[in-house]
Amino acid sequence: MTSDHNLTLYTKLAGFRLVVLANRFGCDSGFSRELHDRLIEGLEAAIARTLVIMELERNRLVGDDEFIAYRLQGETEIFGRFTINLLDDLEIDDDTREYRINGGNWINALTADDGGVEVEFPTLVRLTDDELGSLASIIKSICQHTQIPVDAARVVYGRGR
Repeated sequence: MTSDHNLTLYTKLAGFRLVVLANRFGCDSGFSRELHDRLIEGLEAAIARTLVIMELERNRLVGDDEFIAYRLQGETEIFGRFTINLLDDLEIDDDTREYRINGGNWINALTADDGGVEVEFPTLVRLTDDELGSLASIIKSICQHTQIPVDAARVVYGRGR
């Protein structure tokens, strides 16, 4: 990423943050306000990471420090994997047959009963545009114009758990 690209990205992120803040005033439910708040937090985190990258770029131009170049490369790689998560995050470890939700404790997915042993992982189900309400179009614009994924999904357990 170049300095100009990062400045453009910073401007877009700040603009989207303002749009989401303004849109939050029209929320008619706590769930909608929570989604807006989490999107605002995600945008603020992306803005902060962009500012760090821009600062490292400025420092690299001023001096010839290998550590700055190394840190810039690391920050850029981390930012390349950045995702804004609005609701649930699900991590699955197939080796241990465990999962965790939103960074919580690991939970064993093995169950046993008279029928035998079974592995049952929950799944993520994306929120519909109706559930997202006015955020649906904003999220699409954020993804399109910043290339930052925004995940809006909830954990669902099988078999009526």
